[in-house]
Amino acid sequence: MRKIERIFVHCTASNQNWGTKELWAEFKAKGWKQPGYHYVVTADGGVHQMLAVEEVSNGVKGYNSTAINVAYVGGIERPNKKIVAVDNRTPAQKATLRKLLGILHKKYPAARIMGHRSIWGEDNPKKWEKSCPCFNAVEEYKDI
Repeated sequence: MRKIERIFVHCTASNQNWGTKELWAEFKAKGWKQPGYHYVVTADGGVHQMLAVEEVSNGVKGYNSTAINVAYVGGIERPNKKIVAVDNRTPAQKATLRKLLGILHKKYPAARIMGHRSIWGEDNPKKWEKSCPCFNAVEEYKDI
């Protein structure tokens, strides 16, 4: 069994109507053998497991061997054809993410819940290589 030290929250940086089929196609196009996430939460609040927790996903380079990666579908908008990072979680996604993270944290109580961008620190956005998940997951889930 893997030692889980972090539970990372991600956005898929995709259209909110995407499902696992589109995500698998994206991962395969990148040449990945494993998906980027263990769990994905779609806009309707559905939870879809893409990979067993016992296996290593491709969520955060350098941290994957000790992490569980969870994503919500969305995280971008395209006003005037320009891609903009935005927290566009639906109410259903927010509720499901909180519930799923609570379940995972109960199973792995030593794991820290954080956003992908949190590995570069939440206090200085200039250091972020990615803005994913487009909100401060450390702050939002500190009570879990």
